[in-house]
Order: sequence, then structure tokens, then C-alpha cells
Amino acid sequence: MTIIQYNDKPLAHYSYAIISDNMMALVDPSRDPKPYYKLAEQHNAKIVAVFETHPHADFVSSHLQIHKETGADIYVSKLVGANYPHKTFDDGDTFHLGSTVFSAINTPGHSPDSITIIAQNNDDYAMFSGDTLFIGDVGRPDLREKAGNMKAKREELAKSMYLTMQTKFNHLPDSTIVYPAHGAGSLCGKNMSTDASSTLGRERQENWAFKNLTEDEFVNHILKDQPFIPSYFGFNVDINKTGADNYEANIAQPDFHFKVEAFDSDALTIDVRNQDDFKKNHIAGSINIIAETENDKLETWLGSIVQPEEQFYIVLNSVEDKDEILHRIAKIGYEKQLLGLITLGNSTFESTDKIDLEDFKSHPDHYTIIDIRNKSEVEEGKIFDSAISIPLNELRDSEEDIPTDKPIVVHCAGGYRSAAGSSIISNLKKNIKVYDLSEAVSNFK
Repeated sequence: MTIIQYNDKPLAHYSYAIISDNMMALVDPSRDPKPYYKLAEQHNAKIVAVFETHPHADFVSSHLQIHKETGADIYVSKLVGANYPHKTFDDGDTFHLGSTVFSAINTPGHSPDSITIIAQNNDDYAMFSGDTLFIGDVGRPDLREKAGNMKAKREELAKSMYLTMQTKFNHLPDSTIVYPAHGAGSLCGKNMSTDASSTLGRERQENWAFKNLTEDEFVNHILKDQPFIPSYFGFNVDINKTGADNYEANIAQPDFHFKVEAFDSDALTIDVRNQDDFKKNHIAGSINIIAETENDKLETWLGSIVQPEEQFYIVLNSVEDKDEILHRIAKIGYEKQLLGLITLGNSTFESTDKIDLEDFKSHPDHYTIIDIRNKSEVEEGKIFDSAISIPLNELRDSEEDIPTDKPIVVHCAGGYRSAAGSSIISNLKKNIKVYDLSEAVSNFK
């Protein structure tokens, strides 16, 4: 068998194509099915199966579209109660892809309906562990408490994960290659390795979840210091349980407004240009969530700051960015609430003042400092002792927590989040100066 791993870097999401005897199976595919179709053409392979390890929270899967366009069967646990055509795949079930045999293991913990897919070809084993077993960690058990119509308590799932790690993989050889659904940077876990794969033997030696812990020790560790849960996670779980609409049809719907000279709307406006261009000229009331490189976190912060089904516009740097930004919005299922995309003309809208860094260094007590890092980051140490801590994902609901007796300075760890945070606070507090400390925060660490 041949295994091809796809890496969606902004979401740290891994999906897989497995080819055996001119047939192809997919595991946890991303929203856009085209890359998998291109691969099938290159290998003259027929896509016959799609495995979903669980209803994903951080991205929308293309499983239903692939089923409709290729005839491939979707395999998923019966515990999902999926609302799309599917075949159940649970403990003891098998599927043959030429000479490769796939089998299912029910591995609850991250979700009650998680499965791990085992692929065996002669003496070669691979496991597609979804969000159960990561490289160096295991999936967080607290997402289903805010997962729309599919709720489960974190303590119960943490105990399920303990049992999974103690009992579910014992029959597999150390040589089994571990292919997870996410890696470092994903909010589906907290301490994942940057490695894209591992072996089960290595994980048994190095992963904390395989250590000789009591149930209480395991549960306490897995529940401690989990990152925040973005607003869109539950929304995506519900979409994936039903199956998403056609990707290409949906991204064709939003309007496009080229070189606008005036703009007036009550809807939210998200500006994805770099922070320098944003600060020089931006539409009043817009929020700056930067999309510049494959290492930015547009999807995560768009889905954390903008609520599911909340309508919004996007301001682009150039028409050349239109398709890429639409693609990234659709990955989290937000394309239906996108009213339109905009590029700015030559009009002057609004600008943002730059901070007098020397004055701030000399008189930090003359400013209200807002630290928008995550709670776990703040617990490791404040950069400014007097700072008020409000995580970025909570800012839009924190107007009453921000005093206005002094100019406001916003900081994060490196400058990316403070661009969004300062623009949000500027909208909340229109009669006070709001400054973005940006990357200058490194001078104070």
C-alpha cells in the first residue's frame, strides 16, 4: 500500500490517501476534494472509500461531496448517528482495499464516537488515529461540551480516553506507523509534537498517555491547561454529522466588490491585509485578522472572533487573494455567512495612530495595558505586571472590563493577535486612543 499525507498547515490538519491495487481510500479529507481527485488521476486509481474517524470540530470535511461525486462509500462509527449515506465501521468490522485490509477500533476519549482505522498489508501496519492518539499527546476530551447537538461531559470522556490508551492498542506491533489527524498548532490537543508521524513503539516509550498512571492521575493531567475552544468548533461538528454542501457551489455565492471608494454596512467587516496597510487605511469598524503566510491562523481566529452564522465582509489586499481566502473561509464552513469580498480603491477611510514607544517605555503607568494572550500563557508569566488579561477570543464581549481613563495599549506574544485585538478594542472604545504594541513587545520580555 502507498500512503500519502496531506498537511493543511494553518489548521495543522493531516488527511490521508491510501492506494492499493489501483483503488484509493481517504481518511478525514479536507473541505476541497480536488487534491484527492488529482492524486487519483495521477495514479489511475478509483476512490472507493472515505473514512471519518469522528465528526471533526476544527474543519469541515468533504466526505459527503466525495461520496456524491465518486460513489465512494463513507465509513463511520454507528455511534455518530450520521445523517448522510454511510456504512458503519466499528470494532470487528473490516474493509478490503485490494491486498490491504482496513479494520476499526472504537477509541472513545476525544469524542464518544471516535474510531481508529488500522490498515494492514502483509506485515506492514498503519493506524489512522484521528484525534485519539497524537504524536506526543492525546486528543482533548472537553470539546463535546460545546459541540452543538452532540454533547458529552469532559470527565466522562477523559476516563474513556484512559481506558482507550490502556486497552485498545495492545495487540498492535511496535512497528505500527501512527498517522494522526492533527499536529502541533492544532487546538484539538495541547502538547503535540511537530513530527507528522511516529511509530506505536516510540509513542509507548515517549507519550505521557502510555505511562503507568492511575485513572485519577490521567484525568487530572488531560483536563489541565487545555486551550480555549473556538466558537466555530460545535458548529463544525454539526455540519460534519450531516455532511457539508458542495464546496465549489458554496464559494461561488459571495459577492465581490472591486476597488470600493465608499462602504456602509451594519455587518461585521474583517480585514485580512497586513497590519501596516490596515493601520494606514481601513474601513471604519473593521477587525484586522491577518492572512499573509501559510503559518498564520486566519481560520482559527476568524472562527473564534466571528460567531457561527454571523454575517461579515472580507477586505482583501488584492483580487489575486480572492480564491485563496474563499478557500480558507470555506474550510471552517463560514462561506454561507460571508456577504462579500472587497478590495479598497483610492479613498481614505480611517487610520490608526502608532504608539510613541519611548513614552510608553518611560511612563507605562500612563496607559491601560491589555494582555490578550491565552490564559495558559498569562499563567506562565505576565510581561507587564499592571496588565489586564482578556484573551482575544473573549474581547468582543468584554467592553465593560476595559477602563477608559487612560490610552490603551494592546499586546500579545509576537504581534499577530494584537493586530486583531487592538482593532476590536478600537471599535468598543471609540473615544479613547488604542495602540497596538505589536512586535515591539519583544523589547519588554
